[in-house]
Amino acid sequence: MRKIVFKFPLLLLFTFILLLAACGGSNEEADSEGKKSADSQNSSENSDLAAWGKEINEQFSGEEINLAFASHPSTDSFQQMTKDFEKLTGIKVRWEVMEQTYLKNKQLMDFTSKTGTYDVLMVDNFWGDEYVTKKVIEPLDSYLEDESLTPEWFNYEDIVPAYRNGFTKFDGKTYGIPTAGETRFIGYRTDLFEKYDKEPPKTMAEFKELAEFFNGKEDDLYGVSMRAQRGIHFASGLMSVLYNFSDGFFDQETGQILMDNPKTVEALQFYVDMLKLAPPDVASYTHEEALSAFMSGKSAMWLDATAIAPQILDPEKSSIADNVAFVPTPEGPAGRASALAGWSMAIPETSKKKESAWAFIVYMNSEAMSELYMANGGVPVRTSQFEAAGDGDKLNPVILEALEDANALVERGISWVPPSPNLGQILDRVGYYGSMALSDEISVEEASIKAQKEIEDIGID
Repeated sequence: MRKIVFKFPLLLLFTFILLLAACGGSNEEADSEGKKSADSQNSSENSDLAAWGKEINEQFSGEEINLAFASHPSTDSFQQMTKDFEKLTGIKVRWEVMEQTYLKNKQLMDFTSKTGTYDVLMVDNFWGDEYVTKKVIEPLDSYLEDESLTPEWFNYEDIVPAYRNGFTKFDGKTYGIPTAGETRFIGYRTDLFEKYDKEPPKTMAEFKELAEFFNGKEDDLYGVSMRAQRGIHFASGLMSVLYNFSDGFFDQETGQILMDNPKTVEALQFYVDMLKLAPPDVASYTHEEALSAFMSGKSAMWLDATAIAPQILDPEKSSIADNVAFVPTPEGPAGRASALAGWSMAIPETSKKKESAWAFIVYMNSEAMSELYMANGGVPVRTSQFEAAGDGDKLNPVILEALEDANALVERGISWVPPSPNLGQILDRVGYYGSMALSDEISVEEASIKAQKEIEDIGID
């Protein structure tokens, strides 16, 4: 997707994981009681699955594949589906599930030692460039194009385009199958919008106008709630709107630093102006405090990660659960854009059981098994999963819209996660000077110039 290829160090900057509030989850195998079984699938699909399973069983029965996965709701769902897979194919599955801060290290250690312990890897899209550059994982196009390996009921094209194109494709090749993902969008209080006859924002200009309107409109009410803690959190929040104004902190094709570019300055000015319409303690906000302020009714709007939005609809946690709705990130002067992050399954180059590994990937991520995957708590990545949302679902239809905006950014040739081994340092400095502008220690223009110089000194490769 990008022309620049950066070589990453062994330990990627894990602090960047704070950019998006990832879904957590337990790695314990859930009891099968109360869960749907594979028998609940459509009968014709069951027939196709049975025929496929018989072929796989004849070829690979008795083989054991080893998995290195993160603790995550999607992992929990896949574990609950494992017994059916083993029964169908005869392939034994050995799980290793760990926190993501340990996962990447273990995957890379296995790669560098060339022991070939693992056959399927769960890969964070933040790691994609490094894994492809180092040839940790192999292209999957030959598997996808082989009808004997990838049956029709897998339906690759049903996976949301933003996920297919945004964090599993590199230089036109496919290196992973998406298993979970997220973007960012706006939550707004419907009671306030109805009371004052307002419509949710469609453009960044409208977003700001609404924040100005609601700020102080009622006692203890502010216009918006977003991340602004000095450093990486401020930079992460800025990235929620950055690509709607500009191409980012640097040109991802040429490597030119763009912090003092007028479009980037405009984005920073917009973000600082919006934060001044937030609660007075916003300078201390990470995603957690921003969410809490919105759920407690302190702000009319909120912009952050879709992964944490379900909490807003939980009446035990949120005072606005019955008075909230969502819309995609508004369009800006540079067009539509939205965040894109997530996980995929990949096959390591060192695996000695690649076709068995691919059989596991096909089964677990297929459209045929998607109903079961979702019933067990999986995170949707398929268009059909989002469209299956029933009437009254406030989240999934809007998330699907937001993902279309995320794909628009991909089509511009831009990765929402800037590809640089020095990304943590870059974000820290951008966020440092941005927060200084918020507190009026320096102007936005000065903040941009200072950040430009520091990024030039740090370098992006």
